[in-house]
Amino acid sequence: MAKANVTRRRLLGAASAAAITVVSRHVLGGRNQTPPSEKLNIAGIGVGGMGGANLRNLQSENIVALCDVDHAYAARTFKRYPKAKVHTDFRKMFETQKDFDAVLVATPDHTHAVISMAAIKAGKHVYCQKPLTHNVHEARMLAKAAREAGVTTQMGIQGHSGEGARLICEWIWDGAIGRVHEVDAWCSLSYYPWGHAGWSSRWGRRPKETPAVLASLDWDLWIGPAPMRPYHPAYHPKVWRSWLDFGCGMMGDRGAHTLDPVFWALKLGQPTSIEATSLGLNSDTHPLASIVTYQFPARGDLPPVKLTWYEGLRAPRPAELEDGRTMGDREGGVVFKGDKGKLTCGTYGGGPRLIPESRMKDYKRPPKTLPRVNGSHERDWVRACKSGKPAGAGFDYSGPLTEICMLGNAARRIDARIEWDAENLKVTNLPEANKYIRTEYRKGWSL
Repeated sequence: MAKANVTRRRLLGAASAAAITVVSRHVLGGRNQTPPSEKLNIAGIGVGGMGGANLRNLQSENIVALCDVDHAYAARTFKRYPKAKVHTDFRKMFETQKDFDAVLVATPDHTHAVISMAAIKAGKHVYCQKPLTHNVHEARMLAKAAREAGVTTQMGIQGHSGEGARLICEWIWDGAIGRVHEVDAWCSLSYYPWGHAGWSSRWGRRPKETPAVLASLDWDLWIGPAPMRPYHPAYHPKVWRSWLDFGCGMMGDRGAHTLDPVFWALKLGQPTSIEATSLGLNSDTHPLASIVTYQFPARGDLPPVKLTWYEGLRAPRPAELEDGRTMGDREGGVVFKGDKGKLTCGTYGGGPRLIPESRMKDYKRPPKTLPRVNGSHERDWVRACKSGKPAGAGFDYSGPLTEICMLGNAARRIDARIEWDAENLKVTNLPEANKYIRTEYRKGWSL
């Protein structure tokens, strides 16, 4: 941790000038903490897209370092923070710049884990965009490392800091719809056409053309731990999510948001089996559409739960939902099915309602028992870094949530049912699926 600046005001109580010593920040604020009165020194990694938006919610702190493999794509963010030191390689940034306490990671999915792990090993607090990782093993290892290091972490699922997710938890825990035994969740969007940006592949295959790499881009660093592929604008910028090598598809993108209130309210833990059926399956891209069904066991006095994820599709419309009323929102949502009724919400947990509407009007809402977040999801992380109290979506929470999403992707890769041994991170019925639980890194890269 960087040492705090010693100011005249702090020294007024000293017995004599000869006795003065520099007091490190961890002494003033606790282990791996920053005193609430001080600003957090933050480094941003991957700041050309969503990372730039995250930094705007953090700009009341000190943005002291910026790192991106494409300086042209990140130029607008570099200009916004002229005092920040600019880097290309995050590894060199960690080696050469020591004046930051916390790191924002908003790179493509396939590099989230290696960068976040490097930050944790350096003793930095970490805010990582969703999905936390590219596979199940990485999620388990990041949560473990963060816990052991004692750093403050947060995954970028902004709905977790919103009012809707809290209301869902409070209503379900209040028994508003009884014991929940089944859930439908969906995202009606799809990453098609694959590689859309002036180029697309009808069958989702990798492009064969090898255009020149952009002068502003370090392509080898962009590839990172993934298999080496020749540069192509079908991958960068913005369109990497549809490719299995680099992105987690809608399962990792919107699934991380939409399944968050389900995971939270139902205290799901890990599934015992996951079954997938997909349309447009191939070895290079995520499918056009899919249905993924999870079976979760009983948890204490909570019943088993069947969770069905619809991607590129909408879930079946509940019979109780009145004609003319929207189910979820334009992009997706959730229907919780209890033995005493149903509850629906939007993609990010917003707009929760009991259905039919008459149930909502008659429902006496319980007291608000969960703490509310004052400000943005990023500010919740800053508050946690300074106070030492956990952030809402720290890696101990978001790691297991990410595992669920990545298990769905693993099942989709083989288009079958897999039985899951969560304790040992192993598919037990189809051993060939285990290569998707822990993928191999390119030579020279490790977690």
